[in-house]
Amino acid sequence: MGKKQRQSAKKKENQPDPEVPVNPKRRMFTAAYKQQILKEADRCEQHGGIGELLRREGLYSSHLTTWRRQRAAGQLQALSPKKRGPKKDEQAAEVVALRRENERLRAQLGQAELIITAQKKLSQALETVLDPNTEETSL
Repeated sequence: MGKKQRQSAKKKENQPDPEVPVNPKRRMFTAAYKQQILKEADRCEQHGGIGELLRREGLYSSHLTTWRRQRAAGQLQALSPKKRGPKKDEQAAEVVALRRENERLRAQLGQAELIITAQKKLSQALETVLDPNTEETSL
């Protein structure tokens, strides 16, 4: 390999891959990190200081805007990352569980009533057969 070929190979190794990742990963920022960046942004007094901060951290100005609104509203929980996707409705889950339990208990009650009815009939039948005081009609 010649000298020029080695130099061009080294340049290619040092260059970042221009391809966009197939599945980009969403960045999540902790509440502590957000507060730290907001403090640094508030301390920036020079012209272009905030832009330098944003470039250094790889952030957008919209991040600062959103985080400042959240801080002003006093939403400390809002500064922490939120779970994405549909929210779980706890009441709906509880209703489903209670309905399931209700059906199970109704089935048990139905079985108990059948057993009680059978026991009553058996008791009545045994009373008539075993009771000597009852007079049967003789032929």
